[in-house]
Amino acid sequence: MVSVSAYNTATIGGRKPLGKSSPLANSFSLIEYDKNHRFLIMDCPTNSTIPLYLREFGRLNVTDVVRVCEPTYNKEPVEKRDVKVHDLPFKDGDVPPANVLKQWLELVSTRMGGAKDASAGGEPTTIAVHCVAGLGRAPVLVAVALIEKGMDPLDAIELVRHKRRGAFNNRQIAYLVYNYKRTSGHKSSNKIGSAIRSSPLNGAANTQTAAAEGQDGVPVKAANSTGTASSSIHKFFFKKMFGSH
Repeated sequence: MVSVSAYNTATIGGRKPLGKSSPLANSFSLIEYDKNHRFLIMDCPTNSTIPLYLREFGRLNVTDVVRVCEPTYNKEPVEKRDVKVHDLPFKDGDVPPANVLKQWLELVSTRMGGAKDASAGGEPTTIAVHCVAGLGRAPVLVAVALIEKGMDPLDAIELVRHKRRGAFNNRQIAYLVYNYKRTSGHKSSNKIGSAIRSSPLNGAANTQTAAAEGQDGVPVKAANSTGTASSSIHKFFFKKMFGSH
């Protein structure tokens, strides 16, 4: 069986460097949907490293930090810099529950719904989000925001993985592609994902058993209950999304 999480991203561009002089250049992944929607996926700061993060926050006009893991640093130094810290924790390797999704989308709408006119020379608003390694829970929230703005789920996955290698696990990808339902009025800007989801091979998708995952995207144990049908779905997914592998 072809495992979605086994997709090799070695040939895809890695994380986008930010300030070249910053020791955090390889820890940050800047995801830009348009001139007004920008997200910063990162790994988890500590009390000793938070000053370095704050320097980059200022440069990127970060207004909010969303932490989806347990706190590992004091939020007071961050909020003293007019950056609001939001705690939306959920289980490592899992998909966001309804209450987390609601708060996340409300934040995105508040900060970016009537976003600053970046075309006039202003720096666009950036929402930073992190889990532990920035490979599972944080990327899922960013992908959800992109989907809500009209991006097809497969395109959202590809964009995030292009900027942050190793992002997402099996369960998270299946959730974004097959299970997440867009709540906004935006329509998908790409038909590839719709074609895959409407394929006859998708009949068993809703009964697919996800792999057990840990450490924000690192697979621990694969499990599948749909046999050949699920394997065919994954192969079709790869062929359409990434070409033959």
